[in-house]
Amino acid sequence: MRHPPAILLIGPTASGKTALALELAVRFPCDIISIDSAQVFRDMNVGTAKPDAATLARFPHRLIDLITPEERYSAAAFRSDALREMTDINAAGRVPLLVGGTMLYVKALREGLADLPQADAALRTGIDTEAAERGWPALHGELARLDPDTAARLKPTDAQRIQRALEVLRLSGRTLGSFFAEQQAAAPPFSILTLALVPEDRGALHRRIEQRFDAMLNAGLVEEVLMLREKYRLDGSLPSMRCVGYRQVWDMLEGTLPRAELRDRGVFATRQFAKRQLTWLKSMDELRVFDPLAGDPTPALLSAVAAHLNQ
Repeated sequence: MRHPPAILLIGPTASGKTALALELAVRFPCDIISIDSAQVFRDMNVGTAKPDAATLARFPHRLIDLITPEERYSAAAFRSDALREMTDINAAGRVPLLVGGTMLYVKALREGLADLPQADAALRTGIDTEAAERGWPALHGELARLDPDTAARLKPTDAQRIQRALEVLRLSGRTLGSFFAEQQAAAPPFSILTLALVPEDRGALHRRIEQRFDAMLNAGLVEEVLMLREKYRLDGSLPSMRCVGYRQVWDMLEGTLPRAELRDRGVFATRQFAKRQLTWLKSMDELRVFDPLAGDPTPALLSAVAAHLNQ
C-alpha cells in the first residue's frame, strides 16, 4: 500500500517559508509542524520569528514552545516527536506539513540517526590532555590507524571531530562507520514531497536578512533577552543563548560586544547561518527546488503539492 503523504518545506532564513506554508495550509488540508531548533524554546519569540498569536490561533504549529531556554533538545528528540505528530495528523485525515530551516533535523527525519555512545566527560578530558601534550595531528594519526575511513574525511586539526571519533572507539571498540552502517536508514512511513526554497540571488537574500534583523531589533529583541535573563537561569553556553541573534545580544549585555556593533554582528551571523543552510540543501537529494526571489513561487508550489496529494 502507498504510504500517506507528507510535505516538507525547507529553506534558509528569510527565504519566505512561513508565508508559503500558510498559503499551503489555506489551500490544502495541512497541519503545520515546525522544523526549527530555536522555536522549541518558550518565551523566545522575537528572535526566532515565531508566528504571532493571531497566526497561531488560525494555523496551530506543532513542536514549538516545547521547553524552557534552560533546557536542551536534540535531533533524535525531534525525529521522535515529529514522527508522532505526523502519525497523529494522518490519523485525523489530514496532511503533515513540516516547515523550517534546521537542516540537521531534516536530515534526521529523512534518513534516521546513528545510535552512537553517549559522550563521556572524563574520557574527553583525557583526550584533550593527550592533544595538549602531543598535538591533534598526532591523535589524527592514531585515528588513521584505528579508523582509516573516518580519519580520511577529517583534517588533522579538526579537534572536535577527531575527539569524538576517538571517544567512540575507546568507549565501544567500534568505528564511527560501523554505527552509521546500522543507522536507522529506513525512511519514515510517509510519501514525502520535499520542497526546497533556494535563492540564487545572494545579494537579495542578504538584503532580506538585514531587513529581518532590523525588524527584530525594532520589535524588542534586546528587551526579550533581558526578560529571559531575569526569568531563567541562563548562561552563554546554553543552546538557547547560542541561537543566532540571541548570542550577539547576550555578548552585548555581557560587555564583550559593543552596542554599536550589535546590528552588524547579528546580520553577519545570520548571513553565515543562511550560507550553512544552503550548503546543507546542496547535499540533499530528492528535492523540488524553487527560487523564492526570482518571482512568486506560490503557483508552482501549489501545483507540486496538488500533484503529490492526488497521486
